[in-house]
Amino acid sequence: MKIAIVNDMPMAVEALRRALAFEPAHQVIWVASNGAEAVQRCAEQTPDLILMDLIMPVMDGVEATRRIMADTPCAIVIVTVDRQQNVHRVFEAMGHGALDVVDTPAIGAGNPAEAAAPLLRKIMNIGWLIGDKGNRVRSAPSPLRSSGSRQKLVAIGSSAGGPAALEVLLKGLPRDFSAAIVLVQHVDQVFAAGMAEWLSSASGLNVRLAQEGEPPQAGTVLLAGTNHHIRLLKNGTLAYTAEPVNEIYRPSIDVFFESVASYWNGDAVGVLLTGMGRDGAQGLKLMRQQGYLTIAQDQNSSAVYGMPKAAAAIDAAVEIRPLDKIAPRLLETFPK
Repeated sequence: MKIAIVNDMPMAVEALRRALAFEPAHQVIWVASNGAEAVQRCAEQTPDLILMDLIMPVMDGVEATRRIMADTPCAIVIVTVDRQQNVHRVFEAMGHGALDVVDTPAIGAGNPAEAAAPLLRKIMNIGWLIGDKGNRVRSAPSPLRSSGSRQKLVAIGSSAGGPAALEVLLKGLPRDFSAAIVLVQHVDQVFAAGMAEWLSSASGLNVRLAQEGEPPQAGTVLLAGTNHHIRLLKNGTLAYTAEPVNEIYRPSIDVFFESVASYWNGDAVGVLLTGMGRDGAQGLKLMRQQGYLTIAQDQNSSAVYGMPKAAAAIDAAVEIRPLDKIAPRLLETFPK
């Protein structure tokens, strides 16, 4: 993974370099001593991951994170010597798109490998999430075909404003829709079963909670039903998993979309609906890179134009459509 370090303290930079040296696959491609320099360097050479300090002269890590995610988006982890003292700034940076926060590894205290482990573990999880090119090589699937010879899947992610949007979308699909549907909505597990029942009643489709070990199947709409992430496995079945434990959103749309990009063997469409934040954008981009049709809801029809906007900003969506035009597009893609 190509990594950049943004920190004005030489000792902290050295500590990060030493920690990263325990994983030979990681390469530090540049170091910036303040946020303004980081914004410029990122535009010239965008890394896979930035290790961003919070307190710096000229421009702090919060503002640098905001500008980078607006102009040249990439994964950012906040690295600080005191998370508790900087808790407000940490969450402000996460609001602008930073994925996580970790303490600066200590130099000369105890076992250096143990000191580096928390940082390396977070980098590993982020590498999985964004599809680390060094570890994830997969040929693109065949273009979408309308013949019945391949399994068909619609993967949908939504957050704030999602229940109402899902109702509209599902009402536009017939009971005999030819593709399986899996929904990932940001909702606590205590409300998930009620939401599935409500969507089923409102749409007329068979909507229920996804069960561990079952495959997506046509004629059924499966809703992620726990606070763990839902993921498609290589054998084509669904599984709940606590990993990555550092993921801000649970269940994570990114985690599910990425698993579809990695393991689905048939035809698929990814759909990202209304919601706050950035969850789903990176995963939708991975699906697009694998040759799948990807759709983001447009601004005018979104209750909260956060996640679809993030997808549009990184060119993750093949198409941007009003909510009422998404179901007809799915029917066009997957006819009876």
